[in-house]
Amino acid sequence: METTFPIFQVLDANGNLADESCREYVDETLVKEFYSGMARIRIFDRKAVSLQRQGRIGTYAPFEGQEASQVGSAKALNPDDWMFPTYRDHGAAMTFGHSLLNILLFWNGRNEGCVPPEGKRIFPPAVPIATQLPHAAGAGFAEKKKGTENAVICYFGDGATSEGDFHEGLNFASVFKSPVVYFCQNNQYAISVPIHRQMNSATIAQKSIAYGMEGKRVDGNDVFAVYIETKKALERARKGEGPTLIEAVTWRYGAHTTADDPSKYRDQEESTMKRRETDPMLRLERWLKNEGMYEEGWVREIEEKAAQEIDRAILEMEEFPAPDPAAIFDYVFERPTWTIEKQKQDYFELIRGGE
Repeated sequence: METTFPIFQVLDANGNLADESCREYVDETLVKEFYSGMARIRIFDRKAVSLQRQGRIGTYAPFEGQEASQVGSAKALNPDDWMFPTYRDHGAAMTFGHSLLNILLFWNGRNEGCVPPEGKRIFPPAVPIATQLPHAAGAGFAEKKKGTENAVICYFGDGATSEGDFHEGLNFASVFKSPVVYFCQNNQYAISVPIHRQMNSATIAQKSIAYGMEGKRVDGNDVFAVYIETKKALERARKGEGPTLIEAVTWRYGAHTTADDPSKYRDQEESTMKRRETDPMLRLERWLKNEGMYEEGWVREIEEKAAQEIDRAILEMEEFPAPDPAAIFDYVFERPTWTIEKQKQDYFELIRGGE
């Protein structure tokens, strides 16, 4: 079955175009946006890991290694489209226009972190695995009923394909031709479980066959390939041709979260090798150099600007007013039940020291 869904690649590991026919999609301005966007989110990711180690934010889910998948797919969206991220897709959310402050507040345990900027349709990050897939089908169906051309992108990992919500979401979207792109970042591990232990399917893309929808498999470390196939899938969705399942084959260098030790279940030498051979930023850097577009000064400027932007957002986060503990009780129901009221009372007695 694997040959039915070959991996689509535009940019090889040495920074050469494997498919010259795709050159029309990658003009200099867009390519530089790809690179600056990928550099920005990698700097953010490394900074966030450092913040967690210092105890300044809570447990954090790093995404380093998946920058091409996140930036390439998010860049394919229109401003009025919907984004349904997981807890690992803050790079895509940043690219789509989410507030850095609110992303940091989310990782600091704040409700405000779930609120996107005004006019941005970004669903709160889903921590339970795959729960956002049926929501995405519904949002797409609503846009279709309204008669808009707005589409939806829904992110998830390879582990989500073993959840019931994956099948329910794809089935609903297929039946009602919801304009949704289901974008799976197959980073090879569902927490500690390698993909060959999780499923007997040769690919994730082939699961599209069961739902009668388009399925594509792309090199998730090739930002050109990700952008092109996501753009095509979104165009099909806008035309009423239904959903698409995209499998982006990629890799996460770090732990599942900062509470995890990947050396217990994975040979870390494999990550070291992938950094040298298939790193998404290194690949794009090689292409820029091959095309004569790479400039050291420009790269330094990108990195310095991103670092300053991130540092300002961190400062804002740390100056944010202290949270109101009542919020976790007051907004569960429109009218709190007696059980919620009792929990609230007990909690406040606890933090007052039982007075």
